[in-house]
Amino acid sequence: MPAARKRPPTKTGRPRKRKGVKLTPTSLEPGELRLPEPPPEVAELARAVEADGGAVLAIYREPLGGHPLLLVALPVAKVERTAFQRDVSDAHVRKLTLAMDKTRRYLDPIIAVREDGVYRTPNGGHRLTALQELGAKSVLALLVPEPKVAYQILALNIEKAHNLREKALEVARMYRDLAAKSDLTEPEMALEFEEASLATLGFAYEQRGRLSGGAYSPILKKVDAFLEKKLSVALAERERRAGVVLAFDDAVAGAMEKLKARGFVSPYLRSFVVARVNPLRFIKGAPPPFDELFSQMTRRAAAMDASKIRTEDLARSGGAPEAE
Repeated sequence: MPAARKRPPTKTGRPRKRKGVKLTPTSLEPGELRLPEPPPEVAELARAVEADGGAVLAIYREPLGGHPLLLVALPVAKVERTAFQRDVSDAHVRKLTLAMDKTRRYLDPIIAVREDGVYRTPNGGHRLTALQELGAKSVLALLVPEPKVAYQILALNIEKAHNLREKALEVARMYRDLAAKSDLTEPEMALEFEEASLATLGFAYEQRGRLSGGAYSPILKKVDAFLEKKLSVALAERERRAGVVLAFDDAVAGAMEKLKARGFVSPYLRSFVVARVNPLRFIKGAPPPFDELFSQMTRRAAAMDASKIRTEDLARSGGAPEAE
């Protein structure tokens, strides 16, 4: 196996920064991360934790930005998942529960924010569920003083890799939550949403849980951009675009049924139909607008003549089974 490619160092010997990364870490040494005298707002949060039946184990500054954090022990009964994260996987909870049962240890604190006397975790749903199943009374958490950071923490989620459906639904739930209580615009949430197409797909998944979003995602990435509008205003447009995708999905499903009636059975069938009606590969320069493209593809899929499709056409398509 070839050795992993290393990024060339700078003249100082330090690793080169990744493209788009602007962060310059603090110069805090390990001993300087202690925070014996926290700022008033952090001290007030610490008192609230104690009043809620929890315990503050440490108050310190994280090393990158120097922001204060609290390591706390919280009553499990007062911790809940945020509404916008992905659904809990029973298989993953079972794996965590068995691992905790075997090791008799809990070593990975969740992250939490406090709102109205309740502690919400944006990235610890599986660990929290496992602790609840085991009957634990307490959970260790890194308590972040700023509630808004809860939306950004999803980008740091290391608990379990997302598939497309999970990530899109997570973005849609986050979108709804923020649209109801903030004046943020879509571009201001680019880090948290990652891609505009995820919002559109997320709203589509809400209506059709078994949507084959993986077949449509590459197209959406090319024609779906962040809207220069507040989330509360853009929400209706995102839901409308989701409806456009679902209408296209209906047309693709109809074309697939025609092909199946002629004896075509293949895991590549949806990808074949989408590739057949997708004009982007023949377009040089900027792609057409979202509505124009999907309107054209929907018409072509609905009008597909299965009698003109040959077995070798499907074999030559080079498609891949639909993936999530």
